[in-house]
Amino acid sequence: MAHGTHFVVMGVSGTGKTTVAEPVARRLGLAFAEADDFHPEANVAKMSGGTALTDDDRKPWLEALAAWIAEHDRRGESTVMACSALKRAYRDVLRAAAPDVRFLHLDGTTEVIAARLRERKGHFMPETLLRSQQSTLEPLADDEPGATLDIAPPAEEVIERAARIVSAALGSPAESGE
Repeated sequence: MAHGTHFVVMGVSGTGKTTVAEPVARRLGLAFAEADDFHPEANVAKMSGGTALTDDDRKPWLEALAAWIAEHDRRGESTVMACSALKRAYRDVLRAAAPDVRFLHLDGTTEVIAARLRERKGHFMPETLLRSQQSTLEPLADDEPGATLDIAPPAEEVIERAARIVSAALGSPAESGE
């Protein structure tokens, strides 16, 4: 049975997960998922109110994301997902969904991320939860497949770098342009 390769673009809120993941998926013709769309209404309400989610809150969300990866993997399709995946335990749930799940950790300074959150419109995650997310974040360990990308360069540069990493992992040349 053919399996896909699954890429989770991860990091705290405001690092540009969707900004990077969506164009990479589009350029390479891969299925894309925005993990925020999988949150139950209760989770969105909690975060919108400035309350951080607990691991119990995240469990059904992570299971739904893992099911999405597993379904695409059963069809032999590779995917790209924008998902915070802050803790190794969360990444373990996603990794258990398919044989080849990799992570691209978008990382930057608190100042850069906070400025982006202040500029962002129409998202339920308030800037006040940034510190909570940063304290929860467990960076990729050496035994976790993936790479860390600095978000300081312009978005297009980060997208290009991510596309090259994904393309190389899939064994195909990265396409340029949109």
